[in-house]
Amino acid sequence: MNDSTPIAVTSRSFSRHAVLRNELSERYSNVRFNDEGRSLRGNDLIEFARGRQKLITALETIDLEFLEASPQLEVISKYGVGIDMLDLAAMARHGVRLGWTGGVNRRSVSELTIAFMISLLRRVPQCSRDTRDGIWQNHTGVYLSTRTVGIIGCGHIGKDLVGLLNAFGCRVLVNDIRDYAEFYAEAGVEPMALDDLLRESDVVSLHVPLDDSTRRILSAERLGMMKPGAFLVNTARGGLVDEEAVKLALMEGRLAGAAFDVFDAEPPQDAELLRHPNFLCTPHIGGSAEEAILAMGRAAIDGLDQHGLPTAEYVRDR
Repeated sequence: MNDSTPIAVTSRSFSRHAVLRNELSERYSNVRFNDEGRSLRGNDLIEFARGRQKLITALETIDLEFLEASPQLEVISKYGVGIDMLDLAAMARHGVRLGWTGGVNRRSVSELTIAFMISLLRRVPQCSRDTRDGIWQNHTGVYLSTRTVGIIGCGHIGKDLVGLLNAFGCRVLVNDIRDYAEFYAEAGVEPMALDDLLRESDVVSLHVPLDDSTRRILSAERLGMMKPGAFLVNTARGGLVDEEAVKLALMEGRLAGAAFDVFDAEPPQDAELLRHPNFLCTPHIGGSAEEAILAMGRAAIDGLDQHGLPTAEYVRDR
């Protein structure tokens, strides 16, 4: 029997996904979908959510202003794993509960990360560009196998990535504020201080959430600690990295290459960075595998009924 609780889905991709729409509509009879495909923010978001008790949100910003204008709101369920766009403290103060499941897109992100690593190491972007331009030139790359890979953040995605890298015979270093000692021992990885990890890694990959403790975790100073000729991959959040410093490191040849799926501002506007021959970029597609979309959507549907008040635990183990 359908629940008549008023629901709103702000996410454009969820709203246009036939399977997720049907599954949600089978459970709830009073659903407002974002059928116009609008990017909702500010007053538009407030108006769209007006009168709704529960929301499914994606990249929309839920801040104090929105919460104060939405006194009827009881639950926000997250479509996706990133929650840096949610003011968790304000939600807790207003009694708005959070439906969230970590790691539902882990394989989608970790496979993209591997694709980035191999593409950079084998110089796939340069080879593809040259071949299309009529230049038949062999660019020699190196194996991912046997390289030293440093993973910053060993939550759900980081752990999944470790398993894939182990299949390549990589030496894997990890840094996390939590001590996953049992996992480290079982997986044969080496926990390490961040600065040491940067100095020893051939490839560095970011897998931490974005919050006050991680913003610009790779500052210009820390990027300078990376070994000459190293590679940087970011499939987590753009605000983790000083993008200007990355561009300079690429231009000076200190970084051999970088691959970003996420940016500080999206879409990115720095043409010099985007067009650099050793820079590979995608438009935030980490979770955009069909299997991950279904998993994230179904977790968001479940989160409308399975939820709790936000705590710090929500943001640490993605």
